Amino acid sequence: MTAGPQLAIIVPTFNEAANVGVLVDRLHAALGDTRWEVVFVDDDSPDGTAAEVRRMARQNPAVRCVQRIRRRGLASACIEGMLSTSAPYIAVMDADLQHDPSLLPAMLSLLENENLDVVIGSRYAEGGNVSSFATDRAAKSALATRLSRGLVPADLKDPMSGFFMMTRDALEGAVRHLSGTGFKILLDLFASSPRPLMFRELPYNFGKRYAGESKLDNRALWDYGMLLLDKLVGRFVPVRFVVFIMVGGLGIFVHMAILAALHEGLGQSFLASQAWATLVAMTANFMLNNIVTYRDLALKGWAWVRGWFSFVLACSVGAVANVGVATWLFSQESDWFLAGLAGILVGAVWNYAVTRTYTWHANG
Repeated sequence: MTAGPQLAIIVPTFNEAANVGVLVDRLHAALGDTRWEVVFVDDDSPDGTAAEVRRMARQNPAVRCVQRIRRRGLASACIEGMLSTSAPYIAVMDADLQHDPSLLPAMLSLLENENLDVVIGSRYAEGGNVSSFATDRAAKSALATRLSRGLVPADLKDPMSGFFMMTRDALEGAVRHLSGTGFKILLDLFASSPRPLMFRELPYNFGKRYAGESKLDNRALWDYGMLLLDKLVGRFVPVRFVVFIMVGGLGIFVHMAILAALHEGLGQSFLASQAWATLVAMTANFMLNNIVTYRDLALKGWAWVRGWFSFVLACSVGAVANVGVATWLFSQESDWFLAGLAGILVGAVWNYAVTRTYTWHANG
C-alpha cells in the first residue's frame, strides 16, 4: 500500500495557467524524495488554469485541482485546499513563482524536529529581501503590517507573508474561527488561533512574477480592511452586517438628495418625490452592497436583475416593520428617539437577514 503525502502545498490560483507547470517542476526539484502533493485551488479562471492543472494531474499523481464556481477569495481558497488534504504538514504559497520552493525542505524539517506550529517565509527577517517590490506596493505592505500589530505577536516580522508551512494540529485548532476574508490567511490564522502559535521565520528573497498580472489591487486592500474589522468585532456581530449598515447610512444621503432635487428643485409632489427617492436609494444600496458587502458573491447579468428585485421587496417589507415597531413603541409611551431607533434596528436586521439569504445566498 502506498503511503499518503507527508506535505501538501496549497496554491490558490486565478488566471495562472502560464505559471502552474513551471511551479510543479520547481517543486519536484526542491522536494526530492519527500512525499508531497500540490493542491491548486482555482476560482474558475477564464484563462483555463483548472484545465491546465487537470492535464498535468493526468500525468502526475502529486498534482490535484479544486475548482470553485461563483466564488472568489484567496483566504477562503486556501482554507478549502487545506481541508481537502490528509497531509500532516501543509504549506501555502502563490502560483506566480515569487515564493522560493527551495525553502520548503527547511520549513518541513523545522516542523518535524522542533516544537513549532508555523514556519514562515519572511521577507523582512534578517537576510530577507523585497527588492522586487514597486514603491507603491512596498508602502502598502508596510501600512498593512502596521495595522496588523494588535492581532499578531510583536516579534513576528512578516505577518503579511503568503508563504508559510503549518502543522495540521495548528490548522484544526483555528479553522472554525477563521474569517476566510481577504487575502492574508497567515494573519487570519494567528488572530484566530485559540492559543499562541509557536513560530519561526526563515528569510528568503521575494522574486518577480513569472507571468500574468498581480492581484494586489484596491479591492484586495478593502478585503484586508474587512479582515481586520472581522477580527475586532466579528465575535459580537457579523462584519458583513457592519458594512451593510454603513452602506445603509450612505443610502440616507442619497434618499435626501433625490427628495430635495425632485420636490424642492423640480416642484414635484412630495408623495411622488418620496417614492422615487426611496426607489433610487434602495437601488443605490443594492449596487453598493453588491460591490462592497458581497463582493465575493457579486451578482451579474440576469442574476443582478433578480437580486435587485428581491432586495427592493425585502427592504420594502423592512420599511413596514420599521414603521410598525416604532409606532407601537411610541404608543406605549416610549421616548420618540428610542422608538425610532428601535424601528431602524428592526428594519436593518430584517433587511440584512432576508437579503443575505435570498439575494446573495451568503452564509455569513
